[in-house]
Amino acid sequence: MDEVRLSVDIEHRLNEFHLQVRFVAGSETLVLFGASGAGKTTTLNAIAGLVRPNSGEIRLDEQVFFRQGGEGPRCYLAARHRNVGYVFQHYALFPHLTALDNVAFPLRDRRNRRNKASELLEKMALTHLADRYPAELSGGQQQRVAIARALAAEPKVLLLDEPFSALDLALRQRFQQDLRRLQEEMGLVILYVTHNLDDAFAVGHRLAVLQDGQVRQIGPVEEVFRNPVDREVAGIMGIRNFFRARVVEATPEGLLLDWDGLQLLAPRQPSLSHDVVALYIRPEDIKIVYPDRPLSDAVQRNQVSGTIAVHQRRAEGHILHIDLPNGHEVEMRFADYAYAPLDLRLGEQIQLSLRPEGLVVLQPPTGGQ
Repeated sequence: MDEVRLSVDIEHRLNEFHLQVRFVAGSETLVLFGASGAGKTTTLNAIAGLVRPNSGEIRLDEQVFFRQGGEGPRCYLAARHRNVGYVFQHYALFPHLTALDNVAFPLRDRRNRRNKASELLEKMALTHLADRYPAELSGGQQQRVAIARALAAEPKVLLLDEPFSALDLALRQRFQQDLRRLQEEMGLVILYVTHNLDDAFAVGHRLAVLQDGQVRQIGPVEEVFRNPVDREVAGIMGIRNFFRARVVEATPEGLLLDWDGLQLLAPRQPSLSHDVVALYIRPEDIKIVYPDRPLSDAVQRNQVSGTIAVHQRRAEGHILHIDLPNGHEVEMRFADYAYAPLDLRLGEQIQLSLRPEGLVVLQPPTGGQ
């Protein structure tokens, strides 16, 4: 993030729910990620002016949208004066207006409003559907009309609430690319709400993980995914294979751990201050060791035998759940073409390697299996 443009520091109570969020964003796509009820949509509504927080401040560039409490005079800028575009989860198009008139609606006080709306429809590849009503459009077409309408007033901030949730995979991938392009072309501050990690990686520059109304972690998408601050954040992001292990010793090769009787070697830790650590390994970093074949360097360490308890076929490949002799289970994933010669039926014994480089140690521990 080169510069801070949007600053949000607010508190809001609604019945039993308590929202306390604080973050900044630049000309980028910041993904607000979390489960339903985490406070993502309420945060967007506060920025848009649809919810008035109890206290705090929202500022865009040099303009204060909201301020109550703290330093400076109170301020509450009406939604129509904030220059914020908002694409709701279900698009909220006017059913009695055509696609062209929906896009032109925010421009009702401007000259050449229909020409501007036509240009935006062209940008969204919807010129041929300008005279159709929302009921005559597909979900993907309605989504593009909603984005065009949000962009019509040339906003500085674009808020997107689960905009791709109703789209199939092919359309999602296309619009993910379109959104990245729009952000770069227009220099927008985009806040993108989702609980889909694929969307976060495809469109986001940074990721803010929300839980129970608070930002638990924020940073570059890849960094947050690979280094969650604790087990709870990793769980929110759908990271598998969490466990706790006892530290045996720090060796020149790495950190020697005891996971309920299973000896593991993990990467060295620069400053370890706990006797027990929490760690995880991604399903893709668990490998099957071929019997009667020379061992490669990648699978020489952390070998353990296991029994196949679950085998699922997916479009992207295979998912195995393996019962280990220490009473725990791990999940592994691999492409359809991998391990083709092996018998992967339920109940079969296989040899695994939990790659040392794939083990991620979290400090301090926050609970485990």
